[in-house]
Formats: sequence, structure tokens, C-alpha cells
Amino acid sequence: MTNEATLNPLKTEPIGKLLLKFSIPAIVGMMVNALYNVVDRIYIGWIGPLAMTGIGLNLPFMTLLMAFSMLIGIGGAAIISIRLGEGNHDGAEKILGNAFTLLILIMAVVGIIGLSFKTPLLYLFGASDDTIGFANAYITIILFGAIFQGLGFGLNNIIRAEGNPKIAMYTMLLGAIANIVLDPIFIFVFKMGIAGAALATILSQLISAIWVLYHFLSGRSKLVLKRQNLKLDFAIIKSIFSIGMSPFFMQVAASIVTIVSNNALKNTGGDIAIGAMTVINAIVIVFLMPIFGLNQGSQPIIGFNYGAKQYDRVKQTLKLAIYAATAICLVAFIATQFFTVYLIQIFNRDPELVSVATSGMKIFLCMVPFIGFQVISSNYFQAVGKAPKAMFLSLLRQVIILIPMLVIMPRFFGLTGVWMAGPIADLSATVVTAIFIFNELSHLDDSHQLEMA
Repeated sequence: MTNEATLNPLKTEPIGKLLLKFSIPAIVGMMVNALYNVVDRIYIGWIGPLAMTGIGLNLPFMTLLMAFSMLIGIGGAAIISIRLGEGNHDGAEKILGNAFTLLILIMAVVGIIGLSFKTPLLYLFGASDDTIGFANAYITIILFGAIFQGLGFGLNNIIRAEGNPKIAMYTMLLGAIANIVLDPIFIFVFKMGIAGAALATILSQLISAIWVLYHFLSGRSKLVLKRQNLKLDFAIIKSIFSIGMSPFFMQVAASIVTIVSNNALKNTGGDIAIGAMTVINAIVIVFLMPIFGLNQGSQPIIGFNYGAKQYDRVKQTLKLAIYAATAICLVAFIATQFFTVYLIQIFNRDPELVSVATSGMKIFLCMVPFIGFQVISSNYFQAVGKAPKAMFLSLLRQVIILIPMLVIMPRFFGLTGVWMAGPIADLSATVVTAIFIFNELSHLDDSHQLEMA
């Protein structure tokens, strides 16, 4: 009987075709996901500039929720890709069951802790008496729906890892379309304001979670969610955490950066500067999501072929993904440097906010052409199971370089120093990542020669 590893197209189809097959659905899904986040902020921006600031104050909470979803979802998906590459289908299903249980337990605990301490945390994140009401109204509802986000996002990574990128895309489409439709209804028709935006978000996440669970329970999936696999296994938890720690700490780092950044912005530019950064981040999301889609599309190809010892295919996938990501970043650079005001005014036309955000975006994103290489190369180490290197490179920009810059630069340059911290971190992290990846590829060549000997 021919095993799964031999039949799997991840081992046999041309890399360019595979990368398109896996990445395009992921990119479409991520872009739609970005669209509903952008639409969400456009509607909130119409409420007023301080409502936009309220969203910015909640970003640490939002990134932490995403961090725990990625810890289990991406960690489990990477291990599943390797197990399927080895032909170990039962092992892959056991990982799926453990991932499901972990997502429910962890997201429930995170939601309860968040609800218990949200008000003092929001002040720690940079809230003022003028913005705390907006921030509190939004995050209270989001935390109640934490489990929905965990299941929808976390298990969707596993759908992609089992070789169903289109189903994974449909998951994101369902949630995004639901949010786009529900946002104006709750915000304006029911006059719920910023709380309506939060309610629309968690209901759309609930729809995504139901869809994902139906996939694994309906018999359509390659991997089936079975009761006997729900019991937690310490060895599986350890393996999921070891791989998932890299994206987890990257998101935790993003949360810390947001806290440090919000306080630096508040001290040098006031509440309006936090709102300006919120707009900039919304625009950045649109350009980063395709790169994240490339990451998601390339991960199962790299992981499977690494497990199958097809190192030439691993290298080819990495190079194509880097070229595509760099092209996206060049488009982002042109748009954010030459059409800055037009992009910002989509969200809010308050003259002060537009002025602050315009000068900020031009500086903050001036090194964006290098980001694609750094993100894709960091993801490579995650895909092949080299968690320590992946974690270091993920944290390099966000923690090791960016946080010190956010503390030091404003002391000398004020608000401009906050914006300058970003490009300094981007360029420095790219140089270090280049050294790591070129060294890794040379060792991969040596491994390939040994395999052929």
C-alpha cells in the first residue's frame, strides 16, 4: 500500500504551482480579514478621533488573544505538517485533538483574567480619562468571545496544514463578510457605537468557529477530530509549544511594543497621536496580510519537504516566497510614501489627526521594502521546527531593538523619535536575519549532499 507521503502533492508538484495553490487562498483570506479590520476602524473613525484612540489602546489585548491562538494553532499546524510528511496520519490526528482542547482551556482562562483586570490594564496601556470609556466598552465584549477567536483562528491553521487551503480561505471569508455586514447594523442602526463594533467582531468569530468545527466533524476533512484524542498528552503539548512559542512571543512582543509605544505617543503627542498610530497600523495591516498569507502558504510546503528530506524543494519554496513578499513591500512603500494623506483620510478627516499621522507614516514605514524578507525568512525556521532561531528572529525587531529605541529616541527627538524607532528596528533586524538564513541554507546544501552520497 502506497503511503500518504508518497502520494501527497506537496512532495511531487512543481513548487511554483504549489506556492500559488496554498498561498493565494491564504492571501485572499488574510486580505479579507484585513478588510474587515480596516472597515471596522473606518466605522469607528466616523464615531470620532478618540474612539479611534480607544481601539489603539486595546491593541495589546487583541494581540495577546492572537498570541495564544497562534501558540496552539501554528504550533500544532507545523507539527502536523511534519507528521504528514513522515506518513504518520494517526499522530497528526492526535495533535489535532490536543490542539482543540488546549485552545478551549487557554482562551477561557485568558478571557477571565482579562475581564478581571481590564480597567487598570487599560490605564497601563496609555488610556486617559477621555479615552477609557471607549476602550473599556470595546474590550469587555471582545474578551467574552475569546474562545471563538481561539477556535476559529487556531484550528484554521490546521485545516491549511492538512492540505485544504481553500477551506481555510472560506473560514476567513465567512467571518470577514459577517463582520462587514454586522458592523454598520450594530454601530449605527442599533446605535451601540464602539460596543457594536466589538459585538459584530465576536459574532463573526463565532461563525468562523462553527464552520471550522463542522469541517473536522463532518467527515470532509483529511484529519478527523476524535474524542479519544482530546485527552491532553504532555509530549504533544511540549512539541506544540516548542514550535508555537515563536509566533506566540512575537505577538506578546507586539503587545509590549504597543504598550510602550502608546505611552511614548501619549507623552509626546497626546491622545491624538495614539489615534494616528492606530490609523497607520490599520494601513500597514493591508500590506502585511499578503505576506502573512505567503507565510501560511509556504509553511506546509517547507515543513512537509523538510520532513521528507527534499531539501532542494525547501530552498526553492523559500526563495519564491521571499521574492513575492519583497514585491508586495515595494508596492506598500510607494503607496505609503506618495499617497499618504489619501490613505489616512479614509479613516478620519480630523485635521490634527491627519497631520500627525501623515508625518508619522512617512517616517515609520520608510524601511518597509525590507520587511518581507525578514518575515518570510523568520518563518522558515518555524516551518522546519527550529524554534529557538525562529523565536530569536521574531523577537529581534519587536523586543531586542524596537523597545529600546521607543524608550531612547523620544528623549532626543520627541514624537518624531517614536516614528524613527520603527525603521531603525526594521533595517537592523533584516541584516541579522540575512546572516542567519544564508548560514542555514549553506548547511542545508551540506545536508543534501550527505543524503545523495
